[in-house]
Amino acid sequence: MTLGIGTGSTAQYAIEAIGRRVREERLIVRGVPTSERSRELALENGIPLVEAHELDAVDLTIDGADEVDPSLDLIKGGGGALVREKIVAAMSRRMVVICDGSKPCAVLGAFPLPVAVMPFGWEVTRRRVEAVLGPAHLRMRSPGALEPFVTDDGLFVLDVRAGAIPNPAETEEEVKRITGVAEVGLFVGLATSALVGRDGGHVEELLPRRAAVPSA
Repeated sequence: MTLGIGTGSTAQYAIEAIGRRVREERLIVRGVPTSERSRELALENGIPLVEAHELDAVDLTIDGADEVDPSLDLIKGGGGALVREKIVAAMSRRMVVICDGSKPCAVLGAFPLPVAVMPFGWEVTRRRVEAVLGPAHLRMRSPGALEPFVTDDGLFVLDVRAGAIPNPAETEEEVKRITGVAEVGLFVGLATSALVGRDGGHVEELLPRRAAVPSA
């Protein structure tokens, strides 16, 4: 089975759990990492890896999210890996989101929306993004740092205070039309389920809640 290996603090738990099953149960899987950090963690945990360009599809991706709405549309990119994460998610037959109880929400937008942009002319791109979404701030390498955060793909990240995003698909399309934008951290229609850790160790499974189609 080919697994998309997510990025971030929650995805790290999945990587460690898969690694234990590979070692203890001889689970036969191979992973497609979505960041250099996830690549390192997977190798440390004994998970064989394969490159995305060698595949036509991924069987299952397991990844975290910054926000999850009732349709299982997501905001992702808090860890800065949104481009690779979306490429792998789009290749996947299934995508399972793992998160804690703070991530589900009625409407996306309380978490700043990550937008990956080309470094060249990023100030121009930021102004155009702000005209569509609202205030955008260049993510820095660390709090108080003078150097911008740079993704594994050599991109800058704008964190945008967009407010409520009632139609993620329209917002994603509008932002991606802006020249200089490489990717936006809205994952629309990609997640097939979400596993939400609740207090006391209970895990709740969420499935997409799509709008009903009016009858003729």
